[in-house]
Amino acid sequence: MTNISASMVKELRELTGAGMMDCKAALAETQGDLEAAVDWLRKKGLSKAAKKAGRTAADGLIGVVTAGHRAAIVEVNSETDFVARNPKFQDFVREAAKHALAEEGDVERMLNREYAAGASTREQLTQLITTIGENMAIRRAMAISVSPGHVSSYVHNASAPNLGKIGVLVALESPADPARLEPIGKQLAMHIAAASPLAIDSDSLDPELVARERAVQADIARQSGKSENVIEKMLEGRMRKFFEESVLMSQIFVIDNETRVSKVLEQAAKDVGAPIKVAAFARFAVGEGIERSGSDFARCMPAAIRVDMSSSPRASASKSSRSRSASRWSSATRTTRRT
Repeated sequence: MTNISASMVKELRELTGAGMMDCKAALAETQGDLEAAVDWLRKKGLSKAAKKAGRTAADGLIGVVTAGHRAAIVEVNSETDFVARNPKFQDFVREAAKHALAEEGDVERMLNREYAAGASTREQLTQLITTIGENMAIRRAMAISVSPGHVSSYVHNASAPNLGKIGVLVALESPADPARLEPIGKQLAMHIAAASPLAIDSDSLDPELVARERAVQADIARQSGKSENVIEKMLEGRMRKFFEESVLMSQIFVIDNETRVSKVLEQAAKDVGAPIKVAAFARFAVGEGIERSGSDFARCMPAAIRVDMSSSPRASASKSSRSRSASRWSSATRTTRRT
C-alpha cells in the first residue's frame, strides 16, 4: 500500500481546492499518483482546480521585446512585488528580454552573455541579488520569428513599457505590410492574455491532453446512468465545449465577445488584402505553476537556471522552461506553433 504523506495531501489540496479527506482518499485510490488524483477528484465533482488555474505564487516581471518579424519574452522572478517595482530590477528585465532575442531564448547563453564591460548576465544578476537583498532568477525565455510576417506583443498589468505581469507574443504569417498587421496582432495578443488558449487549433493540441480530458468527461457523463448512445452524444457536446474554450481559433474574441477568432482573422485578411495566419504565440504569466511560501521560492526555481547568493552560479540550456502542474488547467507556459 502506498504511503500517503501529509505533504502529498497538502500539494493536492493546493492544486484542487478539495477537502483534506477527499485529497487523502484520491491519493489512496490512485496509489499516490498526483495527476491521476486530480482526475479522480474532478470525476467526483470535488475539484476546484479550474478556479485555481491562474493562481500565481511568485513575484517578478515578464519582459517583451519585438523587432519586426522577431520577438522574445522572458520571465524574471523575485521574492516580492516590492522588488518587481524597483527600477534596477526593471532595467535588468529589459536587458534580459534583449538577450533572449539575441540568444533565441536559450537561458544558458543569456546568462553567459556579456551584460556590461567585463561582466556576464549571470554576474550582473548575482550583483543585483546582493544589492537588493532578495533571491532572483531568470526562470524561462522564448524567442519566436516568422517570415514573411510580423510579431506583435502585449503586456498586461504593465508596471513600465514592455514590462508587466502577463506577456504575450503573436506571430502573424502574411505578405501584408507589417504596419497593417500590427493592429490585429495587438488585439489577438490582448485576447490571448485574457483567454489563455492552449493551442492555435485543435490539430495542435497535445493528443494526450485531449485523450485525458475525454476520459474524464466520459466518466462524468456515465455517472448520469444514461445509455451509452446518450452518453456518447453528451461526450461530443462536452468535448466540443472543451475545444471552444481551449483552442484559439475556436474561442470567442474577447474584444467584441461575439465573433470567433477564426472569423476575426478572415475579416482582417480581407481588410489588408492578403492572407493572415497565426503561425505561433507565447503567453507567460508571472509565477505560473509555482506554489511557494517564503523560503520555498528557491526550491521552486528550476535548479538549472537559478542564481543563489549562497552557491556558485550555474546554468543549463533552456529555450523555454516549461513547468507543468498536475492539472491540464495549470499549464505554466502557453507556447504553441503551427507546423
